Amino acid sequence: MPSNIPLSLFPYFFPAVAAVLGLVLGSFYSVCVSRGIAGTSIVRPASHCPRCGRGLSWWELLPVVSYVLLRGRCAGCGERISLLYPLIELTSGLWACLLAVQFGPTPWFAAFLALGGLYIVASGIDFQVYLLPNFLTYPAAVLGIGIGALHPAVGPWSAAVGAAAGFGVFWLLATGYRLAKGVDGLGGGDVKLMLSIGGALGVLGLPYSVLLGSIAALVASPFYVRGQGKGRSMPIPFGPFLCFGAMVQILYGPALFRLLAGR
Repeated sequence: MPSNIPLSLFPYFFPAVAAVLGLVLGSFYSVCVSRGIAGTSIVRPASHCPRCGRGLSWWELLPVVSYVLLRGRCAGCGERISLLYPLIELTSGLWACLLAVQFGPTPWFAAFLALGGLYIVASGIDFQVYLLPNFLTYPAAVLGIGIGALHPAVGPWSAAVGAAAGFGVFWLLATGYRLAKGVDGLGGGDVKLMLSIGGALGVLGLPYSVLLGSIAALVASPFYVRGQGKGRSMPIPFGPFLCFGAMVQILYGPALFRLLAGR
């Protein structure tokens, strides 16, 4: 423990540092989202306004703060900056802070921080273009299954069965809906995403995660209604809600289980 930090403040020190780290990572995630949609490199060119091409100063890259100072507009051309940028940064900061509170400075903090980062980027892309790219779902699958296999509360067997069950059930749902309706109800990205969620949470945590994600999607569904006539609605990107359910389960799974079990 650093000698200049009072003992009474130490429990708050790591979560505070983690929150700042999360905000910084969130700034990077927002770049990954925008460039992942555009199909361009996340390294070059340097951060710039997509409209006028002006390179951004260091202070314009400060997470959340720069958005507030710029009032949501480019300092050069006045182009409106998407609200998604600060939302991603805030989500990342909150995720890192809650992980720090739950797991402390342990390898699990780093592991779940990385997995959550993939989920945040995937959700940002899916919200906008209704697509979960393979370059995110495949690494997430490897990482999620690896985490579950090593985690004492899950283990190799439960991680493998959870990944297979998540993938298999969603594949059957997607295939059945396509055969019955003639259109896709679940995208292939959602099916692949379940490999990582089932692997990380195991076969016992998987149902609770899907339940949480489904409830969140149900609550959000009215916001996707077009209002252009009865029965017409926009498709709902299910991936972000599946990620939300998984992240809540990672943080509070045991507590939720006790609550639902009435213990």
